[in-house]
Amino acid sequence: SLEDGVEESVNLIGSKMNENKPGASQNLACVFCRKNDDCPNKYGEKKTNEKWNLTVHYYCLLMSSGIWQRGKEEEGVYGFLIEDIRKEVNRASKLKCCICKKTGASIGCVAPRCKRSYHFPCGLQRECIFQFTGNFASFCWNHRPVQIITSNNYRDSLPCTICLEFIEPIPTYSILRSPCCKNAWFHRDCLQVQAINAGVFFFRCTICNNSDIFQKEMLRMGIHIPEKDASWELEENAYQELLQHYEHCDVRRCRCKEGRDYNAPDSKWEIKRCQCCGSSGTHLACSSLRSWEQNWECLECRGILYNSEDFQKAKKHTLPNTNNVGITDCLLEESSPKLPRQSPGAQHKDLLRQGSKFRRDISTIIMELGFQIKKKAKRLWINKANIWNSALDGFRNQNFNPSYTIEVAYVNENDNFGREHPGSKQEFLSLLMQHLENSPIFEGSLSKNLSLNSQALKENLYYEAGKILAISLVHGGPSPGFFSKTLFNCLAYGPENTQPILDDVSDFDVAQMIIRVRNVLLIGCLRLITSISDKYMLAKDILVYHVIKRVQAPFESFKQGLKTLGVLEKIQTYPEALYSIFCHKPENLSAEILSDLFTVLTLSNVQSLGFWNSYLQAVEDGKSAVTMEDILTFATGCNSIPPAGFKPTPSIECLHMDFPVGNKCNNCLALPITNTYQEFQENMDFAIKNTLRLEKEESTHYIGH
Repeated sequence: SLEDGVEESVNLIGSKMNENKPGASQNLACVFCRKNDDCPNKYGEKKTNEKWNLTVHYYCLLMSSGIWQRGKEEEGVYGFLIEDIRKEVNRASKLKCCICKKTGASIGCVAPRCKRSYHFPCGLQRECIFQFTGNFASFCWNHRPVQIITSNNYRDSLPCTICLEFIEPIPTYSILRSPCCKNAWFHRDCLQVQAINAGVFFFRCTICNNSDIFQKEMLRMGIHIPEKDASWELEENAYQELLQHYEHCDVRRCRCKEGRDYNAPDSKWEIKRCQCCGSSGTHLACSSLRSWEQNWECLECRGILYNSEDFQKAKKHTLPNTNNVGITDCLLEESSPKLPRQSPGAQHKDLLRQGSKFRRDISTIIMELGFQIKKKAKRLWINKANIWNSALDGFRNQNFNPSYTIEVAYVNENDNFGREHPGSKQEFLSLLMQHLENSPIFEGSLSKNLSLNSQALKENLYYEAGKILAISLVHGGPSPGFFSKTLFNCLAYGPENTQPILDDVSDFDVAQMIIRVRNVLLIGCLRLITSISDKYMLAKDILVYHVIKRVQAPFESFKQGLKTLGVLEKIQTYPEALYSIFCHKPENLSAEILSDLFTVLTLSNVQSLGFWNSYLQAVEDGKSAVTMEDILTFATGCNSIPPAGFKPTPSIECLHMDFPVGNKCNNCLALPITNTYQEFQENMDFAIKNTLRLEKEESTHYIGH
C-alpha cells in the first residue's frame, strides 16, 4: 500500500543514515540513488548535512523532477530545503526505476506521454541526457536530443580535439560535434571534464574559441557547465611570475656605471627587452637605441630568425639612385656568428631590408591584439543619423578605455522618450569605416592618402581617425581596405623610405604639372638642372613634397592614433601580412563561403534549408535582385567578413513566417517557411532589398556630408 511504501522508504533512509558515522563520509550513500560513489565528474559533488544526517549527490538532487530550490545558497543543501528533500525522497519511493527495477527513481523523462523514471546513475548508464539549464529537463534514451548533420563526408577517423584519440566522426551519445567548427569532434567524457575545469567563463570551442553557440549546444546535449571560475584561475599566485618584468642588461659590454640591473625609465639607461623572447635585455645606450620604440632582439633570437625557413624579408622602399638611407631598427653591437660575412655597406643595407619580421597569419595577429580586450564593458550611445559625431563623443569620453569590451545602443535624438535599442557592434564599426573612407581627411578615389585639411588638424581629427581605425580592427570591425600603398609604406617603413607614384596625386593640376616637368626643359628653376636625370629628380621632389612632406603634420597625428592598442607596432612588425587588409578590399563573397559561414541552429524544416542553398546559388548566378553582400549585411550589419571573424558566429534558423528577419546583434538570420521556392526567393528579395534601402535612406543625409 501507499503507507507501507512511504514507511519502507523512511526506514531505509534511517537505516542508511544510522550506518553512516561521522568521519566515514566515503561510505555515506546518496538518499536518491542509494550509491556511495564519490565521483564529481559523473554525479557531481557529494555533500553531507551532518545536522540532519543527509547525504546527496549534487546531480541527483539537481535533476530530481519534483523539487525546486526554494532557499538561499547557504540554506539546506545547495539551497534545497531539508523538508523538500525529504518530500522528494518520499515521492520517489513510490516510483520504480525502469532500468534497475528498484524504487527511488526521482527523475522522469519530460517527453509527452513518456512515463519512464530512473535514478541519475542508471540514466547515465542507459545514455539518458540531462540538461543542466532552464528547467533542468531529463530525456530518456528514446526521446533524448540528437545532433544531426546534413551530410557525412568523413571517410577516415578524426581525433578528439581534447584527448587526440581517433574517433569515428558520427554523432552518437558518446561522440559530439562542435556546432561552430565542422571538423571538431569530442568524446562526451572529455567535454564534461573540460567543462568542470574551465567553468562557464573559459569553456569554449577548442578550435575557434567560440563560447556562445558552443555552450548553448553543449548544454542542450547534456554537458554540465558549472558557474565558477576556471580551476587554474583559483590557484593562489599561479601566475605570479608573469607579473615580473625582466630587467637586466645582457649585452657583452654594458656601459652603465650603475651596473647591469640598473633601470631608469625614460632615459638612455632604460632596459629594453628582446621583442621575441622577452628573456634578454639591454640598456638603450648599450645597443645604440635612439628610442624605446625601436625593435631589438637578442643574439640567440636573431640567429634563429635569420636562418629560419619561415623567415621572409620585409623589403624597404627606398628612393631609386639613393644610397643615403638611415637605419631605424637597432642592431646589436656584436655581429651574428651565423650570418655570412659581408662588406659593412652591404651588411648595412641587407639588415635594413630584412628587419626582424615573422611571416604571420593575419588571423593570428588579430587574435593576439584581441587578447588585450577585457571583459569589462563600456556602452556607447550612437545616433545612426550622426554616427561620426556620436562615435567621437563616446571615444573622447574620459571614462572610455579602448581595451574594454564595446557595447552599442542606438538612440534617436528625435525620440522624446529617450528610448534606446541594442545595436550590433560590428554593424556600428562597419558604418564607421564607411564614413571614414569618404571623410575629407582622406583624398583619392579608390586608394587613398591623407589630405591636408586645416579644420581637421585643428579638431585633432587625424588622431581620432587613426585611433578609430585601430579600435575597429582589434574589436572585430571590417578591414579598412582603402589605404594607398604609399600611405601604408609610410606607416610600416617610414616616409623617408617610401617613394610615391603619380597615381598618389589626386589634384589633377598638380599631376599635370609634374608630367610637364618630366617632359619639358626647365629654365630658371631653383634646382640646378645639368642633366636629364636632374629633371627627373626635380619631378620626384615635387611628388614627394605633395604626397608626403606636405601632409607631415596630419601623418604624425594619424600615426599617434594608430598606436592605440598596439596596432601601429603590429603594422611595422608584420607589414607584408597586414598590407592586404589595409590596402585591398576583401574577396568577393560566394555561395560556398556564405553556406559555410552560417551555422544551422535548427533543422525544423529541411525544405527551407534546401531553398536557402538554392537561393544562394541563384544570387551568385545573378538571378536575384540582391547580392551576396546584401545578404550578409541584412544578417550581420557587415558587407564583408571581418579579419577577426564574426562573434557570435552567424547562424540561420527556420521560422513559420512570411519574410526573413535579420538579428544583427546575434548575427542570426531567420528564414521563412514557404511552400514553393519561387515564393521563398520573392520574399527573401523583397525583405532584404527594402530593409537595406530604408536603412540607407536614414543615414545617407549625414554620410554624404
